[in-house]
Formats: sequence, structure tokens, C-alpha cells
Amino acid sequence: MTSIIYVGMDVHTTNYTVCCYSITTDQVFATATMDPDHMNIVKYLNRVDRELGGDCQFLCGYEAGSLGYSLYHQLTHQRLNCVILAPTTMATTRKKGIKNDKRDAAKIAKCLAYNTYSPVYVPTDEDIAVKEYIRMRNDAKDTLKRYKQQLLAFCTRNGRRFTEGRNNWTRKHLTWLAKLDFGIAILNETLQEYLTLYHQAAEKVELFDKRIEELSHTERYEEKVKKLTCFIGIKAHTALATIVEIGDFIRFPTAQQFTSYLGLVPGEDSSGNSIQRTGITKAGNTHVRKLLVEAAQCYSRGKIGTKPKALKERQAGNDTKVIAYADRANERLKRKCYRIMFKSKRNIAVTAVARELACFIWGMMTNNIA
Repeated sequence: MTSIIYVGMDVHTTNYTVCCYSITTDQVFATATMDPDHMNIVKYLNRVDRELGGDCQFLCGYEAGSLGYSLYHQLTHQRLNCVILAPTTMATTRKKGIKNDKRDAAKIAKCLAYNTYSPVYVPTDEDIAVKEYIRMRNDAKDTLKRYKQQLLAFCTRNGRRFTEGRNNWTRKHLTWLAKLDFGIAILNETLQEYLTLYHQAAEKVELFDKRIEELSHTERYEEKVKKLTCFIGIKAHTALATIVEIGDFIRFPTAQQFTSYLGLVPGEDSSGNSIQRTGITKAGNTHVRKLLVEAAQCYSRGKIGTKPKALKERQAGNDTKVIAYADRANERLKRKCYRIMFKSKRNIAVTAVARELACFIWGMMTNNIA
């Protein structure tokens, strides 16, 4: 009779700690620590299989973390069943102050055995590659933002303030920066170095954005990107990033589950008859949540019922049902944003719009647009 052995793996870049668990005996056994190489896991399982009589079926699992999907792909290529566990969904009874790799591996094994976890969706290799490129662009954008902050701080520390316009980083502001003269050679040299770093970072971001635009027009993504860009605030970068980060939208049975995955639903801290709502949970995919919150900012601007020229251009070529669905969503979300802003803070309105925008995106991607 084939027995199922659940293999918990606590994995790090420096070592793997592995153990086995059997529901039949309710025991954790064969705990071992090894170098971080997937072939060591294969050898370990072969040894356990021989010791148990050579008639075992293994289910391996590890928590999502720094290793990403690499170990999953390595083990599945060796024809081993493997899952990645979402840490926030794992049931645990661990006491505070008692934590080590062996206990963590045992906890993972028991979660596998009793199905007290949710598996992480594993995207295709192509989606992973595009996702990594977009995240690289986001890192470059963060670098550009840091250079901007440093340059403004440098000017402020040395008594220079831009008063010739309302906004920074416009053409007029950059011209003003280029003409600044502090009267001291080393300060002027420092300014030029800051400006060089800024322009180099800005050029990189622009180059990456052009490449993302090209990727959005590939056969695999073009149709989906065209649909998502029918919404206000969503252009090629946001649309493509959402698609590759989420992968299969159908895996979420309802829009509510999709928004929960993005961490856009309010938390709760209730006891007895007292019901206390908290801020959004911020669980799940941080990248998509951030993009949708940024997109929701656009609903606080412009007149209700009007359609900007750029939006009309993005909607051109889509099915009339898709455009009608997006238009209904855009008008509803803009009205909601203004209504909440009239009563409450702007950030609350933007977050509420981002949550409902996620619901409309789920409807668009699962063809629930009736």
C-alpha cells in the first residue's frame, strides 16, 4: 500500500532544513540539514523511500520567500510533487519565543498533511521573466525618486528655492537648476554631479518604459492589456504588471477574494458585541496593490461623465461591450471618489476606489462584464 509522506522544507540561501511527517503515525521523522542544492533533497527523499520500503509518495512544500519559484521548478523537473505555501495562510500553534528551522520545517509538513494553508500560484516562465523586468524598472524609478529628493535637499540646505513655477521637475524647473550658481566651485561641481545622476536615471526609466510598451503589444499580452487600459489611470505599464503578477484571474472565484488577495479589504479587531474595523489588511501582492492605489488617484481629477482624449485612444479597437463596461466603471468610481472626499479624507476615498477598481478589473479579466 502506498503511503503519503509530507515533506516540510525550511529553506534559506545558506541551508535547507528538511523533515518528513506521516499522518498514520503522527510523527515527524528524518529531520536533516543540508547544503542549499535541490539534488541534496532528491538524495534525501530517495534514502527515506528506501528505509520505508520503497513504496512512498512524497508531497514537498516550502514557504514563499527569497528563493521565489526556483526550488519549485527544480523539484518538479525531478518529477517530485511540490507546492509553495503562502505564509499568511498557514495554521500555526507555535508558542512565542520557540522558533528554529527544525520546528518551522515540521510546521510546514503538518500544514501540508492537514491542508491548513493556501498554495502560491506559480506563473509561467514568460510571466516571471516579464515580471522581473517590470520590477527592475520599478527599482530604477525608486532610484530616480531618491536622486530627486537628494537634489532638492541639496538646494534647500544651501539656500536655493524654486519660486518661478508651481511644480518641480518641469522644463522650467530643470532649466533653473542648470543655471544655478552657488559662487563656490565645489558646490557647483556637486550640483552638476547630482544633475548628471538625475538625467542618467531618468533616461533609464524612459528606456525601460519603452521596452514595457513593446512587451505589452506581444501576442500573449496585447488583448488583455487593451482591455485593462480602458479604465482611467491604467496604461500599458500598470496593465502589463497586473497581468503578469496575477497570472490566472480565474483562480479567484469572486471579486471579493481577489481584493482580499491584494490586501485592499478592511481588517477587523472585534470581541464579543464590539465590532471594530481597522485599515486595509495590506496582505497579498504589494506590487499590484500599489499600482491600483496610484491608478485610483486619477479618479479624483476631472469632470464626471467626460472622457479624456488619451482614454478614447486607448479604448479604440476594443469590443463595444468592453468599452461600455469600462465607461460604467469609470463614471461610478469617479462619483464614489468625489462623494467620499466630500465627507472624509482623500486617502480614504482613493483606497475605497482602488478596492472597487480591483473588482472591476477582476470582472474584465474573467469576462463578467454583463
